[in-house]
Amino acid sequence: MKHRALVVLTALAAALALVVSLSVASAGTRHGTAAQSRAATTAPPVPNAKAIKAKYGGQTITFVGDSVGGGHTRDLALATRFTKDTGITVNVTPHPAASDASYSQLVRAFSAKSSSIDVAMIDVVWPGAFAPYLVNLKPKLGAQAKIHSKGIIQNDTVGGKLVAMPWFGDFGMLYYRTDLLKKYGYTSPPKTWSQLFAQAKKIQDGEQKSNSNFYGFVFQGNAYEGLTCDSLEWIASSGGGDFIDNGKVTINNKKAAAILDQMREQIGKITPRGVTSYQETETHTAFIDGNAAFMRNWPYAYSLGEAADSKIKGKFSVAPLPHGSGGHSVATVGGWQLAVSKFSKHQGAAIEFVRYMTSKAVEKFDTITNSNVPTIPSLAKDPAVKKAAPYLKAATANVPRATRPAKFLKGHYNEGSKDIYQGINQILNGSPASSVLPGIQSKLQRLIGK
Repeated sequence: MKHRALVVLTALAAALALVVSLSVASAGTRHGTAAQSRAATTAPPVPNAKAIKAKYGGQTITFVGDSVGGGHTRDLALATRFTKDTGITVNVTPHPAASDASYSQLVRAFSAKSSSIDVAMIDVVWPGAFAPYLVNLKPKLGAQAKIHSKGIIQNDTVGGKLVAMPWFGDFGMLYYRTDLLKKYGYTSPPKTWSQLFAQAKKIQDGEQKSNSNFYGFVFQGNAYEGLTCDSLEWIASSGGGDFIDNGKVTINNKKAAAILDQMREQIGKITPRGVTSYQETETHTAFIDGNAAFMRNWPYAYSLGEAADSKIKGKFSVAPLPHGSGGHSVATVGGWQLAVSKFSKHQGAAIEFVRYMTSKAVEKFDTITNSNVPTIPSLAKDPAVKKAAPYLKAATANVPRATRPAKFLKGHYNEGSKDIYQGINQILNGSPASSVLPGIQSKLQRLIGK
């Protein structure tokens, strides 16, 4: 793709940090859980449903939505309510679990000018690449956009057109077993990667005496977008930069190589050997089943950990991710938007669905039932949101955000990310970082030059 719109992720990172920091004022103490709130929470009604039904009732649209954690269940609940209230049938199809596979799915549909997708869930780094294929939502949703974080709206605006609406935010954090830290004599979670490795090894050695499936640390190690996010946190927190800094490719440096080699040395030592094939689902399954002491994951996993069938309910908490020597903790910016395809045959109905899905009531519902971060700052003051979101601690909220290099790679971001995660997966599977990073560096430099 030749589109060269700038994705302003620096502003986005600040915006998400603000939204999260506002959310933590009263969330430091657990007053309840997302799982407990879920039973008493139903999908909110659709505002102005009568008028929408009169105009679009009887139409059918397809929504390519979430597939991670409880996301698909949430999507079905919301789509069912929307259909009931408006008469617009919404067929919900979960996108591939891997973000890059989801990207490829949309590329194929847009390239073929297919009308098979009406509304799509898109990663925060995609608006610039997909803008030519997306409906400008500003005329109909511009007023609603004003209640969302300005930085995220800026990210979703390309060439003056609002090509997507914010749905929920994301950032990486460290989950840890509070009961096991206490059992093995630790008074706080690890602050550095070295401390994590040591704590994970001690706890693992003890727990494996009665549970051979137990490991110290799990994360997203598969060759997919999740590994780009994880490795950005490792490298940036160790002083190795953000892959590309100020337009210059920087990934091939000593600090990056050092932390990547340290991570490689942990594979099969404090992690399952198969962690290099783990995506989000495998990661949270290990942790929630009681088979890991530490986990790197996104906020969605909190509600799963507190679910009635979780083996660790009430036995875990979250903290900032560790950092390297001389570095500081960071968290990769994530998040998802909703967009309407230009090739949709029912754009009006699709826009009304997006209006509903990105409304204040639905974002509140999502935070309570699925522990996602709202993109509407005013929700931070909502008592129910505060009660349901103890995972939004002040310490975690104030961690600096690391942004993937979409603004430098632009329409070539997906190619660049693939170069990054394939190379780093190769390192985790045994190759020294010094033999892999120069190749990644060269590939990224070629993409920037296109």
